[in-house]
Amino acid sequence: MADSSTLVSETGRSLLADSSVLDSKIIETSKENVFRATVLDAEEEMPQIETRVVLVQEAGKREELLKALEEIKMPYIKTDTIEELGDSDSPEFETIFVVSDFQAPVFSNLCKADCRVIGPPVVLHCAQKGEPLPFSCRPLYCASMLNLVLCFTGFRKKDELIKLVTLVHHMGGITRRDFSSKVTHLVANSTHGDKFRIAVSLGIPIVKAEWIYKAWEKRNEIDFCAADDDFRNQFKVPPFQDCMLSFLGFSDDEKANMEEMTEMQGGHYLPVGDERCTHLVVEESTVKDLPFEPLKKLYVVKQEWFWGSIQMDARAGESMYLFEKSESPDFKKSVSLLSLSTPNSNRKRRRLKETLAQLTRETDMSPFPPRKRPSAEHSLSIGSLLDISNTPESSTANGETPKSCARPSKNSTPLPLKQSARWQVAKELYQTESNYVDILTTIIQLFQVPLEKEGQLGGPILAQEEIKTIFGSIPDILDVHTKIKEDLEDLMINWTESKSIGDIILKYSKDLLKTYPPFVNFFEMSKETITRCEKQKPRFHAFLKINQAKPECGRQSLAELLIRPVQRLPSVALLLNDIKKHTAEENPDKITLERAIESLKEVMTHINEDKRKTEAQRQFFDVVYEVDGCPANLLSSHRSLVQRLETVALGDDLCDRGEQVTLFLFNDCLEIARKRHKVIGAFKSPHGHTRPPASLKHVVLMPLSQIKKVLDIRETEDCQKAFALVVRPPTELNNKLLSFQMTTEDPRKEDWLKTLCRHVANTICKADAENLIYVADPDSVEVNTKDMDSTLSRASRAIKKTSKKVTRAFSFSKTPKRALRRALMSHSATEGRSPSSANESYFGSRLTSTSSLAGVPSPSLVSLPSIFERRSHTLSRSTTHLI
Repeated sequence: MADSSTLVSETGRSLLADSSVLDSKIIETSKENVFRATVLDAEEEMPQIETRVVLVQEAGKREELLKALEEIKMPYIKTDTIEELGDSDSPEFETIFVVSDFQAPVFSNLCKADCRVIGPPVVLHCAQKGEPLPFSCRPLYCASMLNLVLCFTGFRKKDELIKLVTLVHHMGGITRRDFSSKVTHLVANSTHGDKFRIAVSLGIPIVKAEWIYKAWEKRNEIDFCAADDDFRNQFKVPPFQDCMLSFLGFSDDEKANMEEMTEMQGGHYLPVGDERCTHLVVEESTVKDLPFEPLKKLYVVKQEWFWGSIQMDARAGESMYLFEKSESPDFKKSVSLLSLSTPNSNRKRRRLKETLAQLTRETDMSPFPPRKRPSAEHSLSIGSLLDISNTPESSTANGETPKSCARPSKNSTPLPLKQSARWQVAKELYQTESNYVDILTTIIQLFQVPLEKEGQLGGPILAQEEIKTIFGSIPDILDVHTKIKEDLEDLMINWTESKSIGDIILKYSKDLLKTYPPFVNFFEMSKETITRCEKQKPRFHAFLKINQAKPECGRQSLAELLIRPVQRLPSVALLLNDIKKHTAEENPDKITLERAIESLKEVMTHINEDKRKTEAQRQFFDVVYEVDGCPANLLSSHRSLVQRLETVALGDDLCDRGEQVTLFLFNDCLEIARKRHKVIGAFKSPHGHTRPPASLKHVVLMPLSQIKKVLDIRETEDCQKAFALVVRPPTELNNKLLSFQMTTEDPRKEDWLKTLCRHVANTICKADAENLIYVADPDSVEVNTKDMDSTLSRASRAIKKTSKKVTRAFSFSKTPKRALRRALMSHSATEGRSPSSANESYFGSRLTSTSSLAGVPSPSLVSLPSIFERRSHTLSRSTTHLI
């Protein structure tokens, strides 16, 4: 039986068969050694062995199993007990038993008899993939852990470990006693030990034992995979599991933040000095000595260990982040060895002074000292804006020593030749340009490159879309300014008064125009993305904490560094103006500088104009996302959002009286939307960004040309902040009155009405926008706002909505809105009208209440002529021209 199974696995081996054979390589090797010659010599003489499937008990009652076996053309028989199958160990058959319950007694009996046992999900999986049934030396229920290699650590109870290993084997996984590069997951019951440290260093996922139990609960799901990131991340071992943390030397706000992060990452915090504490996190810049003698089991670590553990989503090794006292014996010994109180101290001091004097003279002679060893050059670098060139990290990050201009100290030797004022300003331009390039390099090397790096421990910190939003065109800006810096450096080295500075700016003006607008326009979005990700993603928050504390950042946050490109061009323009002031009239660079300044102004003007357009586009999309069912034709290149107004409907034409209505005024149309009664779920993009659900429902998109009059309703005790619009859809003979009450103080009603009338006048090509406003009494148009906020009014609206729902629920002749619209369009088509006119008629139907469809007159549908005939004695003189 074992021999024949080897032959079957060779003829049709699936991925699962390969994985199982890998797990039982000892058995496979022995089989190959014994039967290799036999198979080659007697292949033709050996009889063909038939494979059959035995469905045991409940498995034989499942129709989907029978269909799956028929699809893979596998013969099967059904049985309730093994005893009924008399020839189960016959050499003529390779028998595979399908058992639904791996806890049943029949399963135990089959395992004792060394039979091949599989579960129903394996059969369904093979039928779905079109593969033959796999060969496995162990019982195999499902393939949810196919190709996974697991290692265990921290488990002290043998029974629990045996149970976990058995479940892994039942799901197609492989277990290893020793940790190796083939291990794909580490199941940890503790954060201590070598296996845990190796898994952290290699970036191997570390999960709890609950992961295996929950995967076993999903064993009957055919397409389920235990290695799925979303499922596995629910059971990952948090960085501070089994850790008790205390914090020393931090401010109250920072300490509270770190304590909150500790609990979020699976740990607990205790007061300083508690004996149960396992880690004492110290702020090394403020704490010079510990207030107590720590226990041997207590790890005293720097705060970088805390944030580093959160960033890589695993507990970092403490040995790299141990806090050392400032007055330790080793430190005292080193100080004593370097002390200047030795017999040769005077000679050493004199030699040091001579060296410093020599370096100072070299620095003052030229703003570009010759290349020295890194330590000497760093000690002389400038720091006018943000000096990051005086740190070893900045030079090593770029692979070379930064070329920076050294600022003379107060005690330095004066220059032998007096330089001109033009040279001094040009020198400042170069120095600031050099610092600016260093800042951009720091942003890229310290923040962008690590975030984009593949194979990060714990997975990517941010999505690629978020990284692009934050950094934008910073690399392109750096390329342009690196070239400008190099040209300015050559100019300063070979300085003469006739050298042209303006030509350098003009040379790269087109590049500046190309690279700056994309970044400056989306700078606010970049800051918002940083703030949002820092709040929602603890790993990104820890990443910023670690890197912003480095000396390259000059104690500035990423958002503060990113604002430098926004400030750079105005700063360059001011420096060019200063150079121009100190340039002689006969110098050709005078005119060139004027052209360079104008080119920078042109770039800044283009940025401002482009930013305005970008903001308008963002507002457009905000409206589209906020309004459910917003028409697609609202988006247009010539259209811009003018103002937004929150109101309450005072009539029943558009929606129910008292409903909250939002008016979006565009330059040529008016979008009217009401508040949704039932908000749908949030939309989640494929990249994990969650957009808020649409809070408004589209009612109508009205061209401003349909607004005939704007009514400014007089303020009375019973009517406050109300106005109305007299509109006439193209398919209607009579005007319709739409009345609203403003619910906000800003804008004022007068300003809103003037803005509305101005854009209506522009749309219909009229110059007298003021003539569109008419003053009306509340009684003349039957408008009243007194009861809008009363309890009775709110209850009445609630009852009205409920009655509508009940009416629709029990209606036997429901007419959906789409069906109604289709009927209106087909009716108009039979009369010879075009589909566009049908849409216009639908607009008119939306302005009428549903009672008109049933032929029942409604008070809200009384036309304006009848209103003005009944109450003409109350209208002012200005309202007589409405009809």
